[in-house]
Amino acid sequence: MIKRLLVANRGEIAVRIIRACRELGVKTVAVYSEADESSLHAQLADEAICIGPAPAAQSYLKIANIISAAEITDVDAIHPGYGFLSENAHFAEICQNCKIIFVGPSPDNINRMGDKAMARETALKAGVPVTPGSDGLIRNKEEALKWAQKVGYPVLLKATAGGGGKGMRHAHNDVSLVQAFMTASAEAERAFGNSGMYMEKFVESARHIEVQLIADHHGNVVHVGERDCSIQRRHQKLIEEAPSPILDADTRKRIHRAAVKLAESVGYRNAGTVEFLYDAKSNEFYFMEMNTRIQVEHPVSEEITGIDLIKEQIRVASGERLSFSQKDIVLDGHSIEFRVNAENPYTNFTPSPGKVDWVHFPGGNGVRIDSHVYSGYDISPYYDSMIGKIIVHAPDRTQAIHRMTRALSEFMIEGPHTTVPLGISVLLDSRFAQGDYTTKFLDEYLAEGTFVPPVNK
Repeated sequence: MIKRLLVANRGEIAVRIIRACRELGVKTVAVYSEADESSLHAQLADEAICIGPAPAAQSYLKIANIISAAEITDVDAIHPGYGFLSENAHFAEICQNCKIIFVGPSPDNINRMGDKAMARETALKAGVPVTPGSDGLIRNKEEALKWAQKVGYPVLLKATAGGGGKGMRHAHNDVSLVQAFMTASAEAERAFGNSGMYMEKFVESARHIEVQLIADHHGNVVHVGERDCSIQRRHQKLIEEAPSPILDADTRKRIHRAAVKLAESVGYRNAGTVEFLYDAKSNEFYFMEMNTRIQVEHPVSEEITGIDLIKEQIRVASGERLSFSQKDIVLDGHSIEFRVNAENPYTNFTPSPGKVDWVHFPGGNGVRIDSHVYSGYDISPYYDSMIGKIIVHAPDRTQAIHRMTRALSEFMIEGPHTTVPLGISVLLDSRFAQGDYTTKFLDEYLAEGTFVPPVNK
């Protein structure tokens, strides 16, 4: 078993990893930027070391600084969390060369599945259904127009190294396609240092369904159910739930089987998520991409299975076999997660950094909070706006919705604006209650104009 682990991340996921390590008896080292000196993860770890200035490019993305911190503190392993370097094959390879365990997939896994275009080709070879699209990368706008003619509008341009909605644009005609290609490729170059783009047919009225996997070094690949992540704005998820309320038993089995088959085809190991677009009208699903890391929304899968995915990641990275088999996975009840972002939903989601004067998180039966924020904490403008996650678990979906509505109504904060009012509004919408929504739901809901600031009396 790993004895000493460095957490190469910040925020709630760093706290989550540190807590799992403590329960396993693993010592932890936190790294932090100058802006995060008072962050909770730096306070909870057994040891903390500063790795650079506030900008992520000079700290959390600085491989040399993180490896130096790992060597100075003599750790056995590094857990990258999500975001930052979590899907960087070069970083995983450096860890390997330095005899430091990378708590995640192999560099080859990341290269083959983390690159969106290569992952698509791998899925095709494995017999996993994919949306119609380009055979490889699109080099210029002329090639984009050619492929759009072949695929048929509407189309979706995606950065091969993308994530978090960056480098992604829709197009419904030739004019919008040329503009979308130029904008998306430039954005991808800035965000990922890779302007490579590919194209897919845009599936309208789609659901975003993803399957959580965990695999060991002994050839065992197990799924722990699926999540429905269709409530999203500009490809950024806001509400996730498990299991999906729309899949029938047969489709559920088929999508689980496809995800496991894909992972087995590349000898995948550790945690990963296979994402699909599901067309409810045709009852067909299509491979979208694979995230070669733990995800923000992993708690809902933990809540319906009772499995601690972070602990399992660490055990698997230590060389142990999975502590369960596929037949041990039983989905129990329903779980919903809401992402609390420091943004003002009434003013087009403008960021709301600054000091948290006071905060009170909800509690009670079936309510879980994953956050790094506390009263007096300063929300930095340098990083992602998510300040926490509220997760509920209940015997069924209706009770889970009621529990989440209650939990969000108990959340109180003085200082920054948050997305909590929007969450309450969506949960009270009859369409959400019926499970009648697609990936376009939130944008359409906001366009309806029913979500407005309360009138001060």
